[in-house]
Amino acid sequence: MGVQPAPDRIMDLSLAFFGSKALLSAVELGLFTELADESLDAGTLQQRLGLHPRASRDFFDALVAMGMLEREEGLYRNSAETDLYLDRGKPSYIGGWLEMTNDRLYPFYGRLTEGLRSGEPQNEAKTGEDFWGVLYQDSSRLRQFSSAMTAASMGTAKALTCRFPWANYRTFLDVGTAQGNLPVQLALAHEHLTGTGFDLPVLAPIFADYVTSFGLNDRLRFITGDFFIDSLPKADVLVMGNILGDWNLAERNVLLAKAYEALPEGGALIVYEQLIDDDRRERAVNLLVSLLMLIETPGGSCYTAADCQSWMAEAGFKKTTTEHVTGLDWMVVGFK
Repeated sequence: MGVQPAPDRIMDLSLAFFGSKALLSAVELGLFTELADESLDAGTLQQRLGLHPRASRDFFDALVAMGMLEREEGLYRNSAETDLYLDRGKPSYIGGWLEMTNDRLYPFYGRLTEGLRSGEPQNEAKTGEDFWGVLYQDSSRLRQFSSAMTAASMGTAKALTCRFPWANYRTFLDVGTAQGNLPVQLALAHEHLTGTGFDLPVLAPIFADYVTSFGLNDRLRFITGDFFIDSLPKADVLVMGNILGDWNLAERNVLLAKAYEALPEGGALIVYEQLIDDDRRERAVNLLVSLLMLIETPGGSCYTAADCQSWMAEAGFKKTTTEHVTGLDWMVVGFK
């Protein structure tokens, strides 16, 4: 036998969490915020962050090698990307998502083997806690979380403004709207549209403040409700973004039936999520997100566009299309 090539891909995958945790720790420490106003040498940065001298230089240089920091003449500074998105002082900050990833998802995903064996969630539910219940009771924390979700989903929201023929419709409903990121982006891009955000009552003031900041109160409104208990408000277009993946098949069918009922003839339902490719071979990250749904939910998972199209057909939709939105997100559109 000849010399076998080094198993680079296997080794890279086995160590992938090294880089992830280094980035998450940098956000936790506030490193990118510390560098937002000035470049610093390793010793000063180490002292300001309260780090031990043994590994701080390796930590900073690892972030340089990963493209998260830049270094010139011994001074460290943020990359353009981390300066925009990971400085806590900027409105574009998406570190709230990374903070949650560090606090919750990183340790919970470490229980994947147990989840694969049991089929049960491995998050707070395992010890009888309710993450969402606690979050909804803390208004300041909920605002912070909602803002982080808005920042993290901004690319998809903006892409959706031009991935659908909005000129053919007048009204829309965003199901599970949270802060109202998608309604705001649609209203900003299309002056003829009026829209509704639908979510739990606790999110109403957060939605109102966000919409007011854009001066869109005359075109956007909030309706409170629980989509499993209440009927969905009627609109020409309904949007379900990252909704169906949280639930099992029976629950998905309930939500699709409610969406069909709320639409007029000629109306459309847009479903977007991290869809798995139909052949289940290519979108590795989306498949890994599906394993995260195993960790986080009793019955959720990612799914393929073909799956969603078949469920829409069962609900009564006569025509469906599939299109890439941006990044990991794809959409299936059903027409009534």
